[in-house]
Amino acid sequence: MPKMKIGELAQRTGFSTKTIRYYEQVGLLAAPARSDSGYRLYGPEDVERLEFVDKAKRLGFSLDDIRDVLLLHEQQEAPCVHVLALLEQKLKQVDGVLKDLRSFRRGLAELHDEATQRLEQMPEGARVCGIIEQGVHAKGEAALAWLEFRRPGKRAQRRA
Repeated sequence: MPKMKIGELAQRTGFSTKTIRYYEQVGLLAAPARSDSGYRLYGPEDVERLEFVDKAKRLGFSLDDIRDVLLLHEQQEAPCVHVLALLEQKLKQVDGVLKDLRSFRRGLAELHDEATQRLEQMPEGARVCGIIEQGVHAKGEAALAWLEFRRPGKRAQRRA
């Protein structure tokens, strides 16, 4: 396969040219060869590397995590042992988020039940909505933030 310019690499991988340049800057991609006119030139190994980065990101690994895994691989060490430890950490994080979400859901269900019973009794006046003003708490904010970050539509926006 002949070398390709950054625009073609971006098209093949779904990453923007800006993201590709950033990944070079932070060490996820090696500095590419350059054409006589100074254009970056990439090969199939760069496509494979970006596909690996994309898969790792979808599993929730940070760019630092991914860089560490790639560095271990380049040093001919076993990166999968490190990945296993990272997966264990992620599982603990997800378990914590699920616990927070269950607690938050219980709170919302209680608020819903109370608000349904008291809807007609809530005073009118300067308030915007008594349900919100009397019932919102911060227990579920971390869980909701985690969910918002994981929404499928957000992934494409973050990659751009």
